[in-house]
Amino acid sequence: MSGKPYDPLSTEHLQQDLTRRSLRGGLIAFGSQAVRFTAQFGGTVLLARLLTPHAFGLVAMIAALSILLDLIKELGLSAATIQRPVISQQQVSTLFWINACFGCLLAVGLVVAAPAIAGFYGEPELTPITRWLALGFVVSGLTIQHWALLRRQMRFTTIAIIETGAELLALALAVICALKGAGYWALVAQRVGGPAITLIATWALCPWRPGLPSRDADIADMLRFGGSFTGFNLLAVAARSLDQVLIGALWGPVVLGFYERAAKLVLVPLNNLNAPLYAVAMPALSRLEGQPERYRHAFLLIFEKFAMVTMPPAALAAVTADWVVGLLFGPQWHQATPFVASFSVAAMALPATLAVALLYLSQNRSGDMLRAGLADTAAVAAAVLAGLSFGAVGIAVAYAVANLALRLPVAIWIGGARGPVNRRDLATALLPSLTAAAAVAGSVTALRHTGWLVAAEPLIGLALSLGVALVVAFAIFLVIPRSRRILGILRRLPQMVRHGPTPSSQMLN
Repeated sequence: MSGKPYDPLSTEHLQQDLTRRSLRGGLIAFGSQAVRFTAQFGGTVLLARLLTPHAFGLVAMIAALSILLDLIKELGLSAATIQRPVISQQQVSTLFWINACFGCLLAVGLVVAAPAIAGFYGEPELTPITRWLALGFVVSGLTIQHWALLRRQMRFTTIAIIETGAELLALALAVICALKGAGYWALVAQRVGGPAITLIATWALCPWRPGLPSRDADIADMLRFGGSFTGFNLLAVAARSLDQVLIGALWGPVVLGFYERAAKLVLVPLNNLNAPLYAVAMPALSRLEGQPERYRHAFLLIFEKFAMVTMPPAALAAVTADWVVGLLFGPQWHQATPFVASFSVAAMALPATLAVALLYLSQNRSGDMLRAGLADTAAVAAAVLAGLSFGAVGIAVAYAVANLALRLPVAIWIGGARGPVNRRDLATALLPSLTAAAAVAGSVTALRHTGWLVAAEPLIGLALSLGVALVVAFAIFLVIPRSRRILGILRRLPQMVRHGPTPSSQMLN
């Protein structure tokens, strides 16, 4: 370390040891996500037993809109801060005040619109729920740029402490409220408490403080990048929220409660993988934008590893959905089984689809990002409308089909259209994991049709199915040369973290 004072805006020091920082950051991020996943998974199960589907459905009605507005509030400016090679105090301060003002404006708008939202769904309880959830926009608007600077600096330990601590404390608050009979207010407390805790911790652990905004901050390019990123995310969230809005409006909070809990059960693990993936890969790949071969090698290693750890488990969950629901939620939630199965099928393709977005972000490909968002939104909206006449289950099935048959191929086509990573690279990197996922689904389905396992208890059936899935997936990965090399890199990961990568296993050098 030099004697220079710490500069929260500089990234020059990261270039000296980018590989080891990324590896260590990945381990820290995924380790903290494992803790968060355990807490979220346990909380999902516990709260499902303490609260009714009606309670979850009520909060889910406004949660879809809240996610959409949350992206508008951010304006993509955190991604702009992370991606930009050099940034000034004036620029970050100006972005901070833009985010803060938008957060306040959206909160006021949500408070005013609360009665209309409640009237749309025909649920009067939504008026106070919506107004309390509006506080989250004020709080998180004050956190965005601090959070972006922590990620830009690759301060993964600090990020892990904040994320994990906020998650655990907010969950504890929800459980305590639920035990005291607060009903749906327990979920409201969780959604407001998490951002508040994050705000306090982020300001305490990030030394940067905003100055006054400036007209001369030269942020036009950052606003354009952020606008494209926001448009991409808004399209994705709008498409993903359409199903919940329609289900809530047409079939009420109970059906939406089953649907939302199924989505939460399946998508929470994916979110716990996506968040650290973006946290580690986005700043690392952005620093390699001018080195095409290093960039290509780094991205494909990340991409293929991600597919290997997500596709086979998703296939297993799809063919054991009834056991999963019965074991975790109890018999009163059996109507969630087709939803869990459908979302698990969708989950086979969803992580890879989201990972492709790293290409747009780290290469500043704002035009491609918007085109991909439009195509993705059209695919999801078409699927939801196609399944609408078959009820909520029809929507879930159509969404699953669209993920595999439309969203993933479109992501590969647009993501690999230009830049260091081409379409063939992306498709070839996914083939081993797709093969393993298909083999897992086929072998476990065959196992379930054997006479002695048909009536098996959920715990026994899941344990046996998991064992079969591990053997099948591992065998396929060993047979295919490229995935066998990935397993070798994973085996050497502890040594690489301690001593840096060897020439044969370099990821970012």
